[in-house]
Amino acid sequence: MNNASTKYSGGSPKSSYIIGLILSIILTIIPFAMVMQTSTNKNSLIALLVIFAVAQIVVHLVYFLHLDSSFEQRWNLIALVFSVIIIAILMCGSLWIMSHLNYNLMSQLVSLDIND
Repeated sequence: MNNASTKYSGGSPKSSYIIGLILSIILTIIPFAMVMQTSTNKNSLIALLVIFAVAQIVVHLVYFLHLDSSFEQRWNLIALVFSVIIIAILMCGSLWIMSHLNYNLMSQLVSLDIND
């Protein structure tokens, strides 16, 4: 086994997992408290939740999967970016198809109601 593939970015592996766990807990508690307060605007709350979700994804990638920009991790990073692009294409394409189906089918139902 290559010794370079077993290295961790910061200190011992346990410290990396502990830091990741603490950050994950913090990034979970703060949005939960924001949702429970319900004193903020709905649109700003959704934006903040998305920001915290992206931050938590980054924490998981860095501290638990040990994905960084080092040379050894470059192919893993490329595979991750490719997967994200494919998922985005599938999601956007599905939403686009569903919205066009909804528009085309609903216009036929409305025209049927008018003729009755």
